[in-house]
Amino acid sequence: MQRMPTKILAALLALGLAAPGFAAGETPAKPSARKPASPRPAPATITVPADEDLLARTVFQSLVGDLALRRGDPNTAVAAWADLAQRTRDPKVFARAIEVAASARQLELALELNRLWLQVEPDSKAARQTETSLLLLTNRLDDLVPQLSRLLEQDQANLPGNLMHLNRMLARHSDKKAVQRLVDRVASPYAELPEAHFAMGQAAANADDTTRALAEFEKALQLRPSWEPAALARAAIQAHTSTREAAAGLASFLQANPGARDARATYARLLVSESRYEDARREFERLLKEHPDHPDFLYPLAMLDLQLNDPKAARPLLEKLLTTDMADKGTVHFFLGQIAEDEKRPEDALAEYRQVTSGERVVAARARAAKILMAQGHDAEAREMLRSASGGSPERIEMILAEAQMLRDAGRPDEAWQVLESALARHPDNPDLLYDAALFAERRGDTALMEKYLRRVLELKPDHAHALNALGYSFADRNVRLPEARDLVARALALAPEDAFIMDSMGWVLFREGKLDEARAVLEKAYGLRDDPEIAAHLGEVLWSLGRKDDATRLLKAAVRKHPDNEVLAAAVKKFAP
Repeated sequence: MQRMPTKILAALLALGLAAPGFAAGETPAKPSARKPASPRPAPATITVPADEDLLARTVFQSLVGDLALRRGDPNTAVAAWADLAQRTRDPKVFARAIEVAASARQLELALELNRLWLQVEPDSKAARQTETSLLLLTNRLDDLVPQLSRLLEQDQANLPGNLMHLNRMLARHSDKKAVQRLVDRVASPYAELPEAHFAMGQAAANADDTTRALAEFEKALQLRPSWEPAALARAAIQAHTSTREAAAGLASFLQANPGARDARATYARLLVSESRYEDARREFERLLKEHPDHPDFLYPLAMLDLQLNDPKAARPLLEKLLTTDMADKGTVHFFLGQIAEDEKRPEDALAEYRQVTSGERVVAARARAAKILMAQGHDAEAREMLRSASGGSPERIEMILAEAQMLRDAGRPDEAWQVLESALARHPDNPDLLYDAALFAERRGDTALMEKYLRRVLELKPDHAHALNALGYSFADRNVRLPEARDLVARALALAPEDAFIMDSMGWVLFREGKLDEARAVLEKAYGLRDDPEIAAHLGEVLWSLGRKDDATRLLKAAVRKHPDNEVLAAAVKKFAP
């Protein structure tokens, strides 16, 4: 039997509403002889000969209703099935009539038919579930409380699972506070079950009541200390405010439950976010011993090895990933290419990069491959590799930027500028092209053009944090228009409060304003977040200006050992630590 492909019908089916066991061509059971109460008038009328018996009417009207659906006449279909349900009082017919009425968005009629069904079958689980679905669709949460409570009471064998299903059932409702109140009312009578506290905690979390959510997840864990879902839910709430607290909670849980795989994987990821890479590595190594072919553990362990500058350990993990069902093999080839490139094996690197044909690393892989080709003297092939993306797509813009960067790195700035100018002539309002051209213009000494391009970026995207920062930093670096510089950088910092480079810009603005102690505090925070040579150069200058010359010298010399080729840092060392 054809169904109406409406959003309402899809929602009902997702919530478990369907006609049980009544398909096209099937005749319902022998109808009851009882005369039903008359509901409100149906939206259309069906004329059947008066002397025809009820069984014939049943066959006739079911055929009329289904034919009307196929012809796109939902009103006639609803009328036929609703009238038939009232006459036969057959549960299967009620279920089908409700489905047809709901598909036609006649939800009040569907509810009325459902009440009649419950009069016929007051203990019907299917009828109760259907009523719950309809009450959800009509946003009658208060009416849902007795229905859900009755369903939970009637199905004691599946009570824990049904409690866990509550929030999924109510997920579509937009009033999360109302959902929380409903879940509290129906779950609180089962306070001896951890699933009840989990359901109340989940509803509280969805309603942004984090204090209550944490309390409920804690109660669930008290009732069942080894329950991994509750430990993970608690950690998810804690991580919003403190990854350290979330990691500590999972560490304690794992001491008592060392085999909790998902908890250990989450714990390891939290350690990564806390920059505790060695600790995270040990956790992933433990997981990999227990699950040696699992890509979810192979990949992060490989990334940690690369982060810890151990490519020899990362390479076999990446090669093994290629034998798994990991979806994005291109990323694996990209990192294998990087390793080969660092090991001075350009042909192997090229072979890996050429296999990156999809995924997030396509542009980066082509850019690196093109750079290798250019170093080998294959200029035309290198540039063609970066020009193969189509039209004005985002990928094509990224390729243009990569080509310009490649030419700059090759010491051919005029050609790089021509690439950007040509691209801007075709795409004059592309923010990425404008931003890159602005930075290049500044390096060429054309600060007026830089400002023009950055202003245009901010017209197109007022919340472009990097454009705000670049313009503000440029003013501060030239020691001009400092009030405006401070305003621009402050706006950028509000958009990206943990960005070390924007912090560096704010520190430099404060330095230019003569606020040395404030500048030092901001720059120290930025340098703690990112070991960058230019941040080190700025912090060294501030320390020197504060009279802490020994501290400045130590900082700059240590930074030079890590970044011996950085020009800004070299200039700072020459100026302050000869």
